[in-house]
Amino acid sequence: MKKYNNVQFNIKNVGESVVLEGWVAKKRNLGGLIFLDLRDRSGIIQLVVRPGQKDYELASGLKTESVIRAKGKILERESKNLKIPTGEIEVIVDELEIFSIAHDLPFEISDDTTALEDTRLKYRYLDLRRTNLKKNLIARSQLMHIIRNFFYEEGFIEVETPILCKSTPEGARDYLVPSRINHGSFYALPQSPQIFKQLLMIGGMEKYFQIAKCFRDEDLRSDRQPEFTQVDLEMSFVEEEDVISTTERLLAKVFKEMKGIQLTLPLSRMKYDDAIRDYGTDQPDLRYDMKIQSLNELFKKTEFLVFQNILKSGGEIGCILVKNSADKYSRKEIDKLADFMKTYQVSGISWLKYIDSDFSGSIRKVLSDEELSGLKNQLNIEENDMLFIVADKYGITKTSLGALRIRLAHELGLVKRGDYQFTWIVDFPSFEYSEEESRYVACHHPFTAPKDTDIDKLLNDKSNCYSKAYDIVINGYEAGGGSIRIHQAEVQKKMFEALGFTLEQAKEKFGFFLEAFDYGTPPHGGLALGLDRLTMLLVETENIRDVIAFPKTTSASCLMSECPNRVDQKQLDELEISVVEKD
Repeated sequence: MKKYNNVQFNIKNVGESVVLEGWVAKKRNLGGLIFLDLRDRSGIIQLVVRPGQKDYELASGLKTESVIRAKGKILERESKNLKIPTGEIEVIVDELEIFSIAHDLPFEISDDTTALEDTRLKYRYLDLRRTNLKKNLIARSQLMHIIRNFFYEEGFIEVETPILCKSTPEGARDYLVPSRINHGSFYALPQSPQIFKQLLMIGGMEKYFQIAKCFRDEDLRSDRQPEFTQVDLEMSFVEEEDVISTTERLLAKVFKEMKGIQLTLPLSRMKYDDAIRDYGTDQPDLRYDMKIQSLNELFKKTEFLVFQNILKSGGEIGCILVKNSADKYSRKEIDKLADFMKTYQVSGISWLKYIDSDFSGSIRKVLSDEELSGLKNQLNIEENDMLFIVADKYGITKTSLGALRIRLAHELGLVKRGDYQFTWIVDFPSFEYSEEESRYVACHHPFTAPKDTDIDKLLNDKSNCYSKAYDIVINGYEAGGGSIRIHQAEVQKKMFEALGFTLEQAKEKFGFFLEAFDYGTPPHGGLALGLDRLTMLLVETENIRDVIAFPKTTSASCLMSECPNRVDQKQLDELEISVVEKD
């Protein structure tokens, strides 16, 4: 077994004999001396092979990334490299053994590699040798260790729940697994352990946690994978405050031990409606300002027909004020922003600059002096400020300006590394209206308890029904979310009815779960933190693939193992499945 790690040695170990194993990260021949940078999981140490030593020719022919064992003595380096922990020493090699020779590499293994991501994903086992990815996975391991220790200390029981489950509605698309024994029937991979963790509460576990693998067949992006890991917890005899405070203590422990950051508890909170009003999203990034502001009152008597028509139809005129940045946006740059906004179904975007104590811009000529003066006073507009205005339906105005706010902050360098801003989003609606399905659907999942005062609104006032749900948002990312669950059978049946299920349909999909309610169900609630996303935030990357050992691409495929792939006809026949080719 490997006895030493490279970075456990320093200037205090000069004169000691060591045996080291690892990969040849770099080779240099300087005046006959061969210098090898030996890499192991801990880091780099320099080896020196002198002319005349028995393995000199062996060292001369070494290719980078070959795996070797070196025996030798530690000496002080003449030319020190203080950028690495072992930079004051080197090992003079007496004996060299080659375990395996590496072929020519498909890309250079370095933290500043220029290789395309697809190439690195195809050869992920090589990519993992890069220092930054290795550090990310070590950080992920450390995070899991801290989480487990926290829950054990808090009296939680770790329980594994099934991977082969029943497909249930009201969520993303399931990944389905055909059953060979029960022909024509399918398992579903769990989108979360939701039903099982509630059954554990009914089963008397009281405090449960799990680092759970979950699966969702949905469109991917930089912070989403088809298979992901979540820190799942559930507690009995609790209210919202209990779950929130437990989660805060966990986050405080994580950020103290991993980042040296002392969180001030309790964390801030923001109502869902306020988040949409001020930031256009329920995941607001609070590291910078630029709130969305309403101009409805200011323009209620406007003669500008576009604004008139929006207000008459019950729409919203909203704006973002960008301080001291008018000179940073040319007409060409503004056109790029307008094109960006089109993806949010915006009919148009207006803009104004305030330079040399005067306004200019796309709507300067259609606004009255009174309106311009009102803008200046209401928004406290100053020299070199810029204003972006959207007038549309309330949702479109808020969502589009929220997206613009994020883009502007990144373009203007307002996002600083190492800055963490937390907030809870609370008082979520129980339902949201789906234009695609022409009905109300659950805003979270159908087991989320409504506010006690809103139970009677489940059937007759869905648009004003709010829930006991809460999300923790860190730097504009939903790091986790949860709710107090429905524990009364009649309320659960009413929720299913509100979502359009008949009693028969509810029993077909959730019969075993609903039956469990008849045998004593404690009040309970919980939360799930996204382990991948939390790791991503801690290591300060914006790509979730950087914190997963073997991730999928945005097309949900693995370039390295070439999955998903076609299977043998024999396997399909056993499952009685036929594949229909598309035209």
